[in-house]
Amino acid sequence: MPVGTARTCMNGLNALSGVGLLTVPYALSEGGWVSLALLAAVAAACWYTGILLCRCMDADDAIRTYPDIGEHAFGRAGRLLVSAFTYVELYLVATGFLILEGDNLDKLFPGARVTLGTVSLAGKRLFVVLVALVVAPTTWLRSLGVLAYVSATGVFASVVIVLSVLWAAAVDGVGFSGRGTTTPLRIAGLPTALGLYIFCYGGHPMFPTLYTSMKRKSQFPKMLVICFLLCTLNYGAMAVLGYLMYGDGVLSQVTLNLPSARLSSKVAIYTTLLNPVTKYALVVTPIAAAVEERIRGAAGKGARAVSVAVRTLLVLSTVAVALALPFFADLMALVGSMLNVAVCMLLPCACYVRIFGAPSMSSVEAVAIGGILVLGSLVAVTGTYYSLMKIIHELV
Repeated sequence: MPVGTARTCMNGLNALSGVGLLTVPYALSEGGWVSLALLAAVAAACWYTGILLCRCMDADDAIRTYPDIGEHAFGRAGRLLVSAFTYVELYLVATGFLILEGDNLDKLFPGARVTLGTVSLAGKRLFVVLVALVVAPTTWLRSLGVLAYVSATGVFASVVIVLSVLWAAAVDGVGFSGRGTTTPLRIAGLPTALGLYIFCYGGHPMFPTLYTSMKRKSQFPKMLVICFLLCTLNYGAMAVLGYLMYGDGVLSQVTLNLPSARLSSKVAIYTTLLNPVTKYALVVTPIAAAVEERIRGAAGKGARAVSVAVRTLLVLSTVAVALALPFFADLMALVGSMLNVAVCMLLPCACYVRIFGAPSMSSVEAVAIGGILVLGSLVAVTGTYYSLMKIIHELV
């Protein structure tokens, strides 16, 4: 494989390797063993829609980004729709980062409390605020080159987490005796499981950028196969490993089940904590840039101050949402069902059909796209409903 293709492959792996890794054991416990086949089906569907996006880009040399594809297919409304889904998805992922950090830091430092006058913060809420204070300055940077380089450790970090969990089970005494269900398929839990599985493959907004960066664009489908195959093997291994260890008792993030006194557990948790801190600014920057673009004319000479203010307010708003909805798995299932399914499944198919037309498609292509649209629509409706009901239940 050429060096350029290998570099793009690494970037693709990084785009697909994220905090979803921690939730797949919980997803397996919700959906049953048969749901692992659905993980593979979701991976195949998302790989194919990634190919469709790049075919759409070949329709016009002026297309460079995902919103460009939306505009080419459906005009200005298409650009706005793609941008809206993408930005809301990024916003909720950034919020999920804060929730994840709060949950895992609370496990490492239970009972922590800070009191300032009449204000007292403790536990997860304290750590959400502290992490926000740490990441806020990183969002003020205009150039995120250093952060982008650091975030590229995501691929390595994902492997380290799986190996650390395996070590905890095989060497540190956790074992593989978790009590799980004997039911191979849990229909009631499928919407949640599918939402979390789709959340794992939410790299589509980055695919056009990866495609345009390749000198040998004909290698892109092969590169994408490798990325999806390796990530699916990693996700599947973590799902099976975590479920065998803790059974139906597995928590929304498998790191929360680990014995905190063990070195392997600390390695897994600290590695888990690193990625959100380094990626938070990269995730919220597109949102901040869009807002700043809207008000750039009004900012004048105070553009820098406006930029800092916008980004700070953005961080504060994610803190507010994280404190109000501290339900990591349910929030990520909602993101997967409502937003990722649109960005990764429905919109690529809709844009492709709109640009090239149904008559130009082969029968196999038509069946594949039709199947993805049906699956995506079912997940969007049922997954969004069940995720919202779970969040509302937790709130009341």
